[in-house]
Amino acid sequence: MRPYRRLPRPDRVSLRWKIAALAAATACLVAAAVGLLVHLWTANDIRSRAEMRAFNGVYAAMETYRRTGTLVDGAELDPAELPPVLHRPADGDRHTAYDGHVDNNVGPSIWAAQRVGGPDSPVLAVQVSMNAELHELRRLDMSMAVASLVSVAAAVPLAAYGAGLLGRRLRRVSETAGRISAGDLDARTGPTKGGDEVADIAATVDLMADSLGRRLRTERQFTADVAHELRTPVGGLLAATDLLPAGETEDLVRGRVRDLRGLVEDLLEISRLDAGAEHPVRAHVPLGAVVREAVSRTGFDASVTVADPAGTAAAEAEETVETDPRRLERIVGNLVVNAHRHGATPVEVTVGGRTVVVRDHGPGFPPDLLREGPRRFHTGAAERGSGHGLGLTIALGQARILGAELRLDNAPDGGAVATLSLPPS
Repeated sequence: MRPYRRLPRPDRVSLRWKIAALAAATACLVAAAVGLLVHLWTANDIRSRAEMRAFNGVYAAMETYRRTGTLVDGAELDPAELPPVLHRPADGDRHTAYDGHVDNNVGPSIWAAQRVGGPDSPVLAVQVSMNAELHELRRLDMSMAVASLVSVAAAVPLAAYGAGLLGRRLRRVSETAGRISAGDLDARTGPTKGGDEVADIAATVDLMADSLGRRLRTERQFTADVAHELRTPVGGLLAATDLLPAGETEDLVRGRVRDLRGLVEDLLEISRLDAGAEHPVRAHVPLGAVVREAVSRTGFDASVTVADPAGTAAAEAEETVETDPRRLERIVGNLVVNAHRHGATPVEVTVGGRTVVVRDHGPGFPPDLLREGPRRFHTGAAERGSGHGLGLTIALGQARILGAELRLDNAPDGGAVATLSLPPS
């Protein structure tokens, strides 16, 4: 049972798939980087080797031309396809240039050229095609792409499996923390394999639960001890007020002693609830009649509306429920008193089916109470008024004993709304 409104939880992607996606992205990035580096290095190597072949080809062709006056295969004088940068060399040295033109599976190419004589002599040129090497480079790129896809396909399932193991360990710790936050202070994660950060988190959660359990038990024991120790002297004070002479002083003292006795009784009730010593005594009772009786006993003015299952208001429509009437009266009475003390009139009590709704028209419940639930000796915002803040705590504890759900909320047009939903019989 949740004592307060649960905030909406956004959709989330499991850690397992986040890690798998990260592994896939990393594998793709590494494969792309390696493929790019290999491609650039191989392309540069192909070009360097082609330049060297063209350079050596011009050297050999020039030696032959100068000795015999003939051109070797592949050598030409002032060819038309020669790149413009090599048409008119400024000196007699050998020069190379890249030609990206492709014609009949020839090209891209590296041209090497050198003048055969003086400044106006013809240019002897040799063309070295890189087509075959670049074709092999394209095949290498395809092979690396396929290998990268295979690697990614193998890495993602392995990453998902490893992330699943990690996720199960973290889920176990999360479930333990959830049980602790729900009030199960005996929940523990226990020993966790791995000796890593997850094991440290699990150990820390267990240590936190141990510390929290000790502090809570100490607080509960202190509350019970104080209540028991105060009960006798408060009873004596109440008896002693009968000896005071009638008058304003006697009324004032009697009222303060009664308030103190009520606080002590509330503390004793909370201590019994904390100790799990309370058990319901169930009976079939008319829900509307019990609620009206509980409201009348508070001494506060509150309208009670009983609706039949079809939703029609009718005083004679009575839903019979199996519950503990004393505890039900205690819950409704505390809600009505809380509405008057910390809210504003009119206070409206509506009974419909197995649900009881108590609404006031004051400032509403403070946000921290809606988030965290009622806290002892804490009434919330200043505009909610004064008090020891035990009424809602007791109502919540008694609802838990009945197996009911008590939800606290604020109405859209203002005012606090407490909804008690009884379990089916």
